[in-house]
Amino acid sequence: MARATANGIGIEYESFGDENTEAILLVMGLGTQLTGWPETLCEGLAERGYRVIRFDNRDIGLSDHLAGAAVPNIPLVVGRHMLRFPPAVPYTLDDMAKDAVKLLDALGISRAHLVGASMGGMIAQLVAADFPQRTLSLTSIMSTTGNRALPRADRHATRALLMKPRDPLDPESVIVRNVRVRKAVQSPAYPKSDAELYDAAALAFHRGGYDPAGVARQLAATIVAADRRPLLGRISVPSLVIHGDADPLVKLECGLDTARHLQNADLEIFPGMGHDFPAPLLDAIADKIHHTASRARTEVAT
Repeated sequence: MARATANGIGIEYESFGDENTEAILLVMGLGTQLTGWPETLCEGLAERGYRVIRFDNRDIGLSDHLAGAAVPNIPLVVGRHMLRFPPAVPYTLDDMAKDAVKLLDALGISRAHLVGASMGGMIAQLVAADFPQRTLSLTSIMSTTGNRALPRADRHATRALLMKPRDPLDPESVIVRNVRVRKAVQSPAYPKSDAELYDAAALAFHRGGYDPAGVARQLAATIVAADRRPLLGRISVPSLVIHGDADPLVKLECGLDTARHLQNADLEIFPGMGHDFPAPLLDAIADKIHHTASRARTEVAT
């Protein structure tokens, strides 16, 4: 692990592979640490010839937490957003996109292949649209466009995401809560055992702790995010949209909408995949990302 200052934020990151090769920047989703990117996927991409960088977003894991910032009232943020009144939030996804770009600056990387999952896909889309000179390719995984007409998450997935531990000061209570969240959104065709879910949740807790205020600030940033469809139309680099047809949190239609509004996108739908990274699909996902990066090199050459 290493640390850099990006956009005024201390960012914890980890790098795989040869630093002299093209970079892939992995941007993780809501309330999830860099360890949400499976090491098998990171190592697989490095073996395919890339420097792979995963990092903790602001307010999660070992990156800086904005402890002095306000804690958003999420129902109020949702209500004002639905009524089209601009709610005040501590920061936006645009700020988080700048974190990613400034991390590239700190690492001396001029351009990178952007790969984002869920909220991280939204952030990667913003980087690709607003910083085209820094973007080699874009892969958006289990993410969306911000189109209000798209279907909402299944109720059980939303309830799980908003679930609170019985005792937020008790590590075991927090871990059990996180197991329930992971179980609610996992891939039905590739279910993990309760022991696997528990081990992953415990590892995350003991690495980065539990900061519901930080997650609330990230969630508020996603809620108030503008519709990105006009921005997606500006992205011309080779792109890839990956989605599972069994995602209960970000429905398949959201991925279809993303692919529809990108100029130069391939679409890969994995049957039985939910809102996680099933181990049996990691090699195929790495292949698809590699293919998109290769398309970028081919298009530049021609």
